[in-house]
Amino acid sequence: MADPEAASSSGEQTDIQENEKAEEFIEPEKKRQKFCKITDVKSDKLEQRLGGILCCAVCLDLPRAAVYQCTNGHLMCAGCFTHVLADARLRDEIATCPNCRIEISKTSASRNLAVEKAVNELPSECQFCGKDFPRITLERHEEMLCDERITNCKYSRIGCPWRGPFHEATEHEYVCVHPHRSGADVMEALQVIDLKCEEEKRLYNCIFDLLSYEKITFNDLQIKPYRTDEFVHKLFYETSRFTAFNNQWVMKARINDSQRDPTQSSERNMTYQLILKTKTTYPLALHYLILRGPFGDMKVNAKIHKFEFTDQENESPYVHLPLLDTDECNRLLAAKVINFRLIMFLSSK
Repeated sequence: MADPEAASSSGEQTDIQENEKAEEFIEPEKKRQKFCKITDVKSDKLEQRLGGILCCAVCLDLPRAAVYQCTNGHLMCAGCFTHVLADARLRDEIATCPNCRIEISKTSASRNLAVEKAVNELPSECQFCGKDFPRITLERHEEMLCDERITNCKYSRIGCPWRGPFHEATEHEYVCVHPHRSGADVMEALQVIDLKCEEEKRLYNCIFDLLSYEKITFNDLQIKPYRTDEFVHKLFYETSRFTAFNNQWVMKARINDSQRDPTQSSERNMTYQLILKTKTTYPLALHYLILRGPFGDMKVNAKIHKFEFTDQENESPYVHLPLLDTDECNRLLAAKVINFRLIMFLSSK
């Protein structure tokens, strides 16, 4: 008879040998971790490569809104596209693609909707929490959903200066001392709010007062670019003659107060003036303001100006066109013409 101890020992040896063979096919832990890291790096590199391909040719950043392309397919974000067109307008040159130097314009360039959709799906890092989200949802996340987004204390209107992460706001507001301050202590903060309200109230009251004038007129105008006859040709804008209160008028505008080379400045603005082209026998005390109008898309804040036109002083001083920002000015410069509405009020004496 076979020895049972010998049989059991041989069985154990067989099991050990089988386990050793199985372990040979199992990858070491370090190797598995290394392989996972390589896979992650490859996926990151793919996203980075896509970002490099789909980025704007001017600012080298991924576009946030519209994407334009030249006839050869080179991409530009909306801001850089209008900036290139505006610079060409200021230099009196033909706008060209920064990559291939082919001529570009608002008619020759086209939107690339496929790139816009692809860019929206690429992940982008939240500036507050550092997590990745598709670009199409990132703005909503940063404004409304992120717990790390910066917010003010709800008592900021009465002078609390605290600013911090959203998830800490409740804890701060529980211990905030400003709700328990006396009325005299919060008067300074309330005075600042009152000043802003008074300024808005004055504007509305002025508009309502002007609407009660007997003589009111408005003109939907179109302002076009021209060049001065100086050695260095400067860009200016001018309307055709238009009629108001039985007189002929012209409006002129200039860039950065006729700066020698506005392309060297990152900040851009427009100023304008009204010019009386016909002779008048009596002073014309005018209030006037510029609005977007039905045919324009100018983003402008309403601001009322006043000037008394006479035979000797027939040109108003240049005043700022209250555009929202430099990007809006570049957008207007990139256009062939600028449409707006001019409203004029004549006070009778």
